[in-house]
Amino acid sequence: MVRQMQLGGIVVDVVFKNIKNVHLSVYPPSGKVRISAPLRMNADTIRVYAISKLDWIKQQQNKLRAQERETPREYLDRESHYVWGKRYLLKVIEQDVAPAVELKHSKLLLQIRPGSGEEKKQFRP
Repeated sequence: MVRQMQLGGIVVDVVFKNIKNVHLSVYPPSGKVRISAPLRMNADTIRVYAISKLDWIKQQQNKLRAQERETPREYLDRESHYVWGKRYLLKVIEQDVAPAVELKHSKLLLQIRPGSGEEKKQFRP
C-alpha cells in the first residue's frame, strides 16, 4: 500500500510493508523521497519521523542536484561510451546493410544505413 504525504513542499512516498524498521531513502537524480514503514505503524508516527529528518532530506536532495550528470549523447565519431564499465570510442559506419553494434578492441562500431536519423542511432532496449 502506497501513500503520499506533503512535508514543507516535499512530497514523500510512504510504502507500507511487512518489515520491522522504518527506512528513509532519497533517490537520484531528482531527489525523490521514499519511506518504507511497517504495516502496523500509524501515519502520524511516520509524519513525525519524516519531519525530524527534514534537514537531512533537504541536504541529500541538494547534494544529488549538485552532482554532475552525463551529457546527452550525440552519436558522433570518437565519442566516448561506457559498456560494462569500460570506455569505448564510437565509430559510426554508414552502409546499406542491416544495422549492427559490435565491440572491437577499444572501439564501439555502430553500423547504420545512410541517412538514418538520430533516433535510429540510439539503442533503447
